[in-house]
Amino acid sequence: MATDELWSIEVEAITGERRTLDEHRGKVLLVVNTASQCGFTPQYDGLEQLWRTYRDRGLVVLGFPCDQFGHQEPGAEEEIAAFCRKNYGVTFPMHRKVEVNGAGAHPLFARLKREAPGLLGTEAIKWNFTKFLVDRQGKVVDRFAPTTTPASLGEKVEALLGQPAPG
Repeated sequence: MATDELWSIEVEAITGERRTLDEHRGKVLLVVNTASQCGFTPQYDGLEQLWRTYRDRGLVVLGFPCDQFGHQEPGAEEEIAAFCRKNYGVTFPMHRKVEVNGAGAHPLFARLKREAPGLLGTEAIKWNFTKFLVDRQGKVVDRFAPTTTPASLGEKVEALLGQPAPG
């Protein structure tokens, strides 16, 4: 799949608006499958901190709620959005619930997994808060386990933000 095709992938905001990733072309993306009732849920704080620290330099954090792991995201989109705002002050873009594994996996996650497989080459996402880092050209450059804290990603984000934007 050509790098440009990443930008044509359609996503749906948590409020229902459909758009493509093209609105983020030339930016560094941190894509995360999230859940509101997970032991890693407090990572919303760190994700929001990364967003606030680096968004003016070109980082976009994209949250995608997923209910495929232990039924830890049972709520409707409105509930998820309210929970994230109230408990973690989330202002980074959140999206409608998606599947990240199986036949119904969202095209974005199918691509991320293919380009950045996990341990031993497995593509499957093992749990909530798996993170994918995408450079300004749309290349998936790294995959991080749920145990990797957002705060530990600062150096990698800085390095990618230091690269020139395409074009």
